Amino acid sequence: MNGISQPSAPSIPTRRRFLRRAGQVGLGLFAVGTGTVGYGFYEASQIRVRRRTVAVPNLPRGFDGTTVAVLADFHHGPFVSLDFLRRAVALANSLSPDLFALVGDFAHKGTHTHEQLPPCLAVLAKLRAPLGAFAVPGNHDMGRGGAIYREVLAATETVTDVTNRAVPVTRNGETLWLAGVDDLWWGKPDVAAALSKVPTTAAVLLLSHNPDVAELQPDPRVGLMLSGHTHGGQAYVPGYGPLWLPSRYGSKYCGGLAAGPASAVFVSRGLGEAGVPLRLNCPPEINLLSLTAS
Repeated sequence: MNGISQPSAPSIPTRRRFLRRAGQVGLGLFAVGTGTVGYGFYEASQIRVRRRTVAVPNLPRGFDGTTVAVLADFHHGPFVSLDFLRRAVALANSLSPDLFALVGDFAHKGTHTHEQLPPCLAVLAKLRAPLGAFAVPGNHDMGRGGAIYREVLAATETVTDVTNRAVPVTRNGETLWLAGVDDLWWGKPDVAAALSKVPTTAAVLLLSHNPDVAELQPDPRVGLMLSGHTHGGQAYVPGYGPLWLPSRYGSKYCGGLAAGPASAVFVSRGLGEAGVPLRLNCPPEINLLSLTAS
């Protein structure tokens, strides 16, 4: 021999060894998957409060610092209990906002609106704010063409429906207009009709469940649009982004403040879940916005 060691032949795994290793890998992946799902269930129960100051054009001085609590995408049904919603209402009331904006999807599924929407709104009727609570429907609230939503809201004295209309809110002799539109997918949103009685120099908050309305019906009279619908993707993967977004405009309206073509749009990531009952890196939230003049 020349003293140089020869390389050993590569080890060829036996079938038994291969199956054992495959089983170990499978168990590891199962454990990771189970842990992820388990955390997703946990995160879906942990409501966060997110605060932000937002400028609104033409905002009267008397409304500077006014706080608006935005609640969206309740989805009461098999995944979101009334107890969870009661907890959300208690937390929202503890923030002592000046007014509430409820931007739709009270029911989990449109075909069960008659079962899910009334008890959800009965819980939300406990919200209290000095300037009131205002609401518009979402795509999951359109059972019987939205008739159930309209009937229940008409009987809910503490929540005002602003579908395709606007109402003035006064403070210290000054006025802020609360307007809203119907759902984009299954209703007939009409920004022009909603603002038909609003003075051109007024400050306007527009409630629209679907933020895409800002792109499809832009109107410079809107100072700030308040929306939900996208759930922040509901599962957000760092380095990749949201796994699912029901918007024509990609991640633009994933969550938070965005610039629409004619007005700013604030999108809440919402409280409930659609499709699967979990959230990842996107916990349920209540948004408390402090308004300031732009």
